Amino acid sequence: MTTPAPECAALAEELRAVRARTGLSLAALAERTPYSKSSWERYLNGKLPAPRQAVEALCAMAGEHPGRLLALWELADAEWSGRARSTARPPASPGPGTPDAGRTAAHTRRALRWRLPALGAGAAAAAVAMTAALWLPNHTFGDPATPGSPALDPAPGCRGRACDGQDPARMFCGLPGRAGVLGPLHRTRTGAQVEIRYSTVCAAAWGRVWHTRVGDAVEVSAPGAPLRRVVIRTTADTSAYRFTPMLGGDHRAGLRLCFLPADGAVRECFRP
Repeated sequence: MTTPAPECAALAEELRAVRARTGLSLAALAERTPYSKSSWERYLNGKLPAPRQAVEALCAMAGEHPGRLLALWELADAEWSGRARSTARPPASPGPGTPDAGRTAAHTRRALRWRLPALGAGAAAAAVAMTAALWLPNHTFGDPATPGSPALDPAPGCRGRACDGQDPARMFCGLPGRAGVLGPLHRTRTGAQVEIRYSTVCAAAWGRVWHTRVGDAVEVSAPGAPLRRVVIRTTADTSAYRFTPMLGGDHRAGLRLCFLPADGAVRECFRP
């Protein structure tokens, strides 16, 4: 069996760590993304090149900025595609005083270990700088369809009414830079935290909750639109972000988010 390049192994290790923070099984990842359970198994073990979109989607489900992982992905993709080998200089012929191949390889591995975290940190900082405005709770949303806007990759899976009832992660509406918080973050009596999120790219809203207990539920509603709900059904759900299906259209003025605790106490409702 071929040993994966260090860049590919490093990416797979980080993907496994992010997946663990989502609390999602391989089957749950397959339900929330266009990639199958078997594909996710191969991506996470470094057996198959992970698409850039899969890396972005996994970060979105974990609520993390993707900059550091995308920096690792760039290095791994260069190895997978052969670009790293095709652009490398041919090795010089050994001569007097030239380090042998073993020492040269060891030096390269040491350089790589320093290069990966440094590049990842720089890319993460750039990503945070570019997307910070959309992640701030008090950000005022504008129109994403401005002339000259670059094409989105991956393209959103829906917009407006077409997003009704759809999963924001699966439709790529919740990727970093595409959605922000409407109003403040709310902490409930039980310690759960809830917020309303809105994507200008998809023109749709949904509720997000975390720090939950099995049996908790969250509902998001708006006048003239069907109520959307998510229920916390497993212990894995309690340690990950959970989202309601989306409400498509510009309902921002009338949105309401309600938290229904598992103990049957009175619901707690919030508006932006």
